[in-house]
Amino acid sequence: MIRSVVAGFGASLPKRVMTNRDFEGLIETSDAWIQQRTGIRERHIASEGETTASLGEAAARAALDRAGRSAQDVDLIIVATSTPDNTFPATAVNIQQRLGIHHGAAFDLQAVCTGFVYALTTADLYLRGGMAKRALVIGTETFSRLLDWDDRTTCVLFGDGAGALLLEAQEGGGHTDDRGVLTAHLRSDGAHREKLYVDGGPSTTGTVGHLRMEGREVFKHAVGMITDVIEQAYEATGLGSNDIDWFVPHQANKRIIDASAKKLGIAPEKVVITVDRHGNTSAASIPLALAAAAGDGRIRSGDLVLLEAMGGGFTWGSVLLRW
Repeated sequence: MIRSVVAGFGASLPKRVMTNRDFEGLIETSDAWIQQRTGIRERHIASEGETTASLGEAAARAALDRAGRSAQDVDLIIVATSTPDNTFPATAVNIQQRLGIHHGAAFDLQAVCTGFVYALTTADLYLRGGMAKRALVIGTETFSRLLDWDDRTTCVLFGDGAGALLLEAQEGGGHTDDRGVLTAHLRSDGAHREKLYVDGGPSTTGTVGHLRMEGREVFKHAVGMITDVIEQAYEATGLGSNDIDWFVPHQANKRIIDASAKKLGIAPEKVVITVDRHGNTSAASIPLALAAAAGDGRIRSGDLVLLEAMGGGFTWGSVLLRW
């Protein structure tokens, strides 16, 4: 059978770093308060000229370089983002043009913080279905441009950045020791829309709007929803928490990450955490964390890696892959 195998990875972060102490002169908060409740110490904030597309392009080029491939080897680009450069065309088409690609297909996918999991699952279906041979899957965000900087409950949580994977269609034996995506599970429930949303849009207000969140409600639902799709992944493959080499969750809040790992029985030393230095970068958080852990040698070829995320909507999902 065909497997979607990770051939390369890349990341890109804005140059500007904003620490918790930088907020102390802007709003009523403190470094200790933010760290205690979120685990975040700092985040990167896009400056003028740094956009969702420019960050995504840089991450994509890094993934191609790591894989030893050229842009012309790519025939599919899927960009997960909630902060596109334009209402249309898709940021993926912008990145396609920046990379000098004039063939294949490129489109955006919007599932907020679960976006990268949705995009990876979609790319896997394209590759396994023979509709593409190599896909760039990019999570890229400039969430700082959606924030209400007077709302201390949200503005300290988010950051900007981009991460990318290059997937290649390769033959596998149909076993769980194959490299590549082994299983994926996606869910959503629009009944929870008001708990995490942006209060603007072209069809309603004609404005971009600001992010609004009921933090306690999100936390309350997160752990249960996350474990649901992970248990489905275990059931589909016959694998379990003891088999996992690395758990790479969406980097929203360290307390959610710790609680999820504990409920699943995943040892703390197997959990990849970057929220302390990136904040919540929405659809970019998982590929940024993957790039960090693979780049420093923790994640190695053959390792079993579990990805999960939950985002506005609510949307949530998991991907189990062998690196």
